[in-house]
Amino acid sequence: MIEFKRIDHLQICVPLDGEEIARKFYVDLLQLSEIEKPEYLKSNGGFWLKIAGIELHIGLEPVTGKSKRHPAFVISDLAEAKKYLLENDVPIKEDPPIPGYKRFSFYDPFDNRIELLEEIL
Repeated sequence: MIEFKRIDHLQICVPLDGEEIARKFYVDLLQLSEIEKPEYLKSNGGFWLKIAGIELHIGLEPVTGKSKRHPAFVISDLAEAKKYLLENDVPIKEDPPIPGYKRFSFYDPFDNRIELLEEIL
């Protein structure tokens, strides 16, 4: 039996030439904090971020099209997040609620899906 304790990090990928666009989206628009990658991994490109107590790793590789792979983050105010994204021209996709949560998703500039959830109290 394996006892899982918590999630440590998620990795999504962007095209080989997309690092600066990704940094503008994740650091500037979403306001995530960039953290230092180990020296021996820096030559691979990409960058690491801190989000909701875990790490989000943005890797570089040849990618095309929308993917259903995604991180999902519980947030405190879904309506406010939706308003902020729409004001910044980020289209959202309304997703049906799942038990205990209302939610929506959006795509980064490289078609990585990101899901946001808010607990229904």
